[in-house]
Amino acid sequence: MEWLNYHHLRYFWTAAKEGSLAAAAAKLHVSQPSISEQIRELEAALGEKLFRREGRNNVLTDTGHMVFGYAEDIFALGRELMNAVKQRPGARTIRLYVGVADSFPKLVTNEILKPVFALPQTVHVICREGKMEDLLAQLAAHRLDIVLADEPAASNTNFKTYNHSLGESGTTFCAEKKLAAKLRRHFPQSLNDAPALLPTENTSLRRALETWFREQQLQPRVVAEFEDLALMKVMAAEGRGFIALPSVAVKDAVGQYGFQAIGQTDHCRVQFHAITAERRIAHPAVALITSQARVRMKD
Repeated sequence: MEWLNYHHLRYFWTAAKEGSLAAAAAKLHVSQPSISEQIRELEAALGEKLFRREGRNNVLTDTGHMVFGYAEDIFALGRELMNAVKQRPGARTIRLYVGVADSFPKLVTNEILKPVFALPQTVHVICREGKMEDLLAQLAAHRLDIVLADEPAASNTNFKTYNHSLGESGTTFCAEKKLAAKLRRHFPQSLNDAPALLPTENTSLRRALETWFREQQLQPRVVAEFEDLALMKVMAAEGRGFIALPSVAVKDAVGQYGFQAIGQTDHCRVQFHAITAERRIAHPAVALITSQARVRMKD
C-alpha cells in the first residue's frame, strides 16, 4: 500500500498558497532548495508534475490544482482535530462541501444556506463555484456533498445523480434609482430598447427571459452579457442598464447594491435545484437545505 508523505504535501501546499518558493521558504523557515526538493519528491511519488513554468513564475498544473484542493481539506481537518481536542472534546464540526453553479444567483445561495448556520452543531461550510459538469464530477468523486444549480442534472451523465427541487421564483427587473424611475413608467413596454445587462445565453435565466421578451414583443438593447452575475450587479449599480433577478433575491440586492424595482412578473420563472449523489440524504445539513428551501424560496 502506498502512503502519502504529508511533510512533502505541506511544503507543496505552502508554496501553492504563498505563490512562490521563496515566500514558502520564508513562511516555513527553511531554504528554497529544500522546498524544491520536497516538491520534487512529492511529484515523483504521485507520478505527475504539480507546477509548470510560465514566464518567470511557477503555476499549478491541472493535477496541481486537484492536489492543492485535497491538501486544503487535509490540513483544515487537521486544524479542526486540534481545536476539538483542545477546546471541546467529543464535539466534532460538521463539514459541508457545497458546489455552486456559476449561473446560480449568489444571493439565492445565501438564502438557501442560512438554516445551516442555525444548526446546534458547529458547521464549517466550504463553497466551490464552477461549471456544472466540473461540479458534478466532484460530486461523483465525493468531493462535494451537494450542488446548487438553476437546472437539474441531465439524465445522460456518466454517474448517478439525484435532483431535488428547491422551489422556483418569479423575476423582478431592477436598476439604479434614476434608471429605475424612468423604466417603471409603462412597464413592461418601457423595457423595449432599454439598456439591458443580461446573463449569458447558456443560463436558464437568460432562456426564460428571452421567452418572456418574445411573448411581450420586447427587444431590450443588450449592453453586456455576464457569466459572473456579481459583476453584472456591480455594473447595474452604476446605471449602465437594467437587470433581471429572481424575486426571492431582490430584498438583499436592494440592500446590498441600492437597486430599485422596475416591475415584476410571475410568467418568467427561475427554478432552483439541489443535486446529490445519494437518493437518501444522510448529511444533516443537506437534509436541512432540501427540507427548508421550498419555504424560504417563496417570493
